[in-house]
Amino acid sequence: MLTILVIVAPVFALVTTGYLAVHFNACPRSGIPGLLAFVNNFAVPILLFRAMLDIDFAAVFNPKMIAGYYFSALIVLVSAIVIARALFRNRPGEAVASAFGAYFSNTVLLGLPIVQRAYGDEALPVMYSIIGFHAPTLMTVSLIAMEISRRDGAGAGHVAALAIRRIFTHPLLIGIALGLLGNLFGIALIEPADAFTRMMAQAVLPTALFGLGGALHDYRVRDNWLLSATMSLIKLMAMPALVFFVVAVVLGVDHDIAKIAVITSAMPSGINAYVFATSYNRSVEVAASSILITTALSVVTVSFWLYVLAL
Repeated sequence: MLTILVIVAPVFALVTTGYLAVHFNACPRSGIPGLLAFVNNFAVPILLFRAMLDIDFAAVFNPKMIAGYYFSALIVLVSAIVIARALFRNRPGEAVASAFGAYFSNTVLLGLPIVQRAYGDEALPVMYSIIGFHAPTLMTVSLIAMEISRRDGAGAGHVAALAIRRIFTHPLLIGIALGLLGNLFGIALIEPADAFTRMMAQAVLPTALFGLGGALHDYRVRDNWLLSATMSLIKLMAMPALVFFVVAVVLGVDHDIAKIAVITSAMPSGINAYVFATSYNRSVEVAASSILITTALSVVTVSFWLYVLAL
């Protein structure tokens, strides 16, 4: 157990440092959005570009693991929507926004550093294969669900156009796509470009974790804390349990690969849950509260899953 604490402690220490820096005005609150914009729009896309450029897909791509992960995610989304509707009387659009945080993981800001510290650099290519599908798959499914369920929803053509536009303009996906193209055509970076992209990639983890902590300072647990807590429990415990059952037990994926999928699914709700909710102005408080609750509790729950998977 001490070994697990050693793994997660530095990660959450950086998050806490960012939170305290904003709280005590050592870092201006107004600077955090710019910091996260640098991470999400520049540093992480370049990190993923390098990862896709160098990855050996024949060695790390596991179709059963990918299919099991996203099948489990879909079940979680549908279940969370039903719970939000039936138990908490959410309207259709509100239920989708509430459920988004129950299945969208913080794969980059927290997932990458934790997987790297827990399982080493050799585990990262497997996680990159999950990340490559994460945003386009889950965002598209959520967009379709929202547009269908909300009363002022648009037609199917509008939904498809919106989903395609968001996919092709998302910086993370642009970085992944360019890296895949470079991998396909065997492109090697010349030294100045290689050094530049390496420096940008090295800036991701500390900057992202510090920025995440600063962003969490402005989130509060609102009056609908019970719904937020329920979505958080689904995210931190139900989803990784389901991923483990489907990927490892039903599909029989090798344990060393399956455990990476489980830990990825056990990450707290991603900031995109808040972005998604605000873009539709539905369940914004639930999204913010879910991010705060899952991030705080993940210190314990991620440690739990690391311990269970090590048995």
